[in-house]
Amino acid sequence: MYLKRILLTVVILGLLIGGLFSAMVYRTLFISNTGFSNEEAYVFIPSDADFDEVMEQLQPLLKNPSTFEKAARQKRYADNIKGGKYAITQGMNNNDIVNALRSGNIPVRVSFNNQETPAFLAGRISTQLEADSLALYQAFTDPVFLKAEDWTADQVLLPYIPNSYEFYWNTSATAFRDRMLAEYTKFWTDARLAKAQAVGLAPEEVIALASVVHKETAKADERPRVAGVYLNRLKKGMLLQADPTVIYAIKKESGNYDTIIKRVLYRDLEIDSPFNTYKYPGIPPGPIAMPDISAIEAVLNPEKHKFLYFVADTENFGYHKFAETLGQHNRNKEQYVRWLNQQNIRR
Repeated sequence: MYLKRILLTVVILGLLIGGLFSAMVYRTLFISNTGFSNEEAYVFIPSDADFDEVMEQLQPLLKNPSTFEKAARQKRYADNIKGGKYAITQGMNNNDIVNALRSGNIPVRVSFNNQETPAFLAGRISTQLEADSLALYQAFTDPVFLKAEDWTADQVLLPYIPNSYEFYWNTSATAFRDRMLAEYTKFWTDARLAKAQAVGLAPEEVIALASVVHKETAKADERPRVAGVYLNRLKKGMLLQADPTVIYAIKKESGNYDTIIKRVLYRDLEIDSPFNTYKYPGIPPGPIAMPDISAIEAVLNPEKHKFLYFVADTENFGYHKFAETLGQHNRNKEQYVRWLNQQNIRR
């Protein structure tokens, strides 16, 4: 009888301890532990983060950080941290949060427009991905990478076609570069390659010329006409004489790409740079910026006409007046020069 009491007591104590343990486990793993009012909160975990860094980010989002830490250690997340962007949904328990941090890396949308230099592009991308601007710049300008693609230092911007792309936030600098190369290769479909051949240009030349077209006019509907002018000039062996290339040459020589030049002067046309299309024939040795897809398509699908000249139209701002002859062009140019003087635009 006495032995039975002892056994019963042991069983009851075991059940109580087991119940307490189960309650602790349940409380640790399965009770809601979010402490924010929004529907979702996001954490960005660096690739080299340790558990203390993860806790530092999560602490403001949790009701009870200590129970999460216990759960994370029990589930061995603390020893297997993965970088990335993760969503914590309101009402999640510790078990859900750990699972989300293990396998819920969320892609981010990365976008960029017509940056003029690799440094500007690196700065733009570094605001959207974990990789810093220096690592990105080094990846873009890596001589080994450029040599493998048979590109020069003037062609660094070739594979970066402005658009919106999906990446994981913790994508490395070289992985970003290599992905953009793959996107560039994909962009050049058989149909586009055939169109490039039809206008007598290699893909690299199309991008370089498109960058000039892009800088000449912000009006997408006018770009095929502008592209047609430049292609007509190339066919006749004429210099392109594009002001944006002179402006780029000035910036490149000075190293100050923030310089604002509203008026190209005659003395500027003498700058000795392969990008100066008033002095050197053909297409510039590389893009003077990253052209929009609309500018690239304009070069591949140019308007058929006989125009050889154009100048800004001061009666229809943003657009240009086109001419077939130099005499007609000079008459058109008079109204533009007069307007510049009236506006006191000297540089």
